Amino acid sequence: MNHLIDQAGLSEHILCDSAGTSSYHIDSPPDRRMSAAATTKLGIKLRGRARQFQKSDFQSFDVILAMDLENFEDILALDPTGQHHDKVFLMCEFCSRHTLKEVPDPYYGGVEGFNQVIDLLIDACEGLLQHITSQQSIA
Repeated sequence: MNHLIDQAGLSEHILCDSAGTSSYHIDSPPDRRMSAAATTKLGIKLRGRARQFQKSDFQSFDVILAMDLENFEDILALDPTGQHHDKVFLMCEFCSRHTLKEVPDPYYGGVEGFNQVIDLLIDACEGLLQHITSQQSIA
């Protein structure tokens, strides 16, 4: 997503961050296999460090995305009043070319799983960027 934001010249207007719903891998860099797939397929260098989603993220971000239903439910559970439920979406809701409802976890699979996830995420991120720019009138 950050690559697409940079390409569109919107880095001054859109902040994109990533967080997991569990405490696994906190402060770790992106998975080396995902990094390799992003570099090989798209020439994109993944950056960042893993962190855990915090309740304060509801106030800090306008849109919160979950890769799958389990993470979606974990995020909603951190907002028991439902005050922020309208800003939580499944990532695949923004896809235009793929029909999967959830991003599959490629962690225990081979290279092809990571390539599939990259393709799916590019589709979703393109749709998300279009959604954000049309909602915010920043493009």
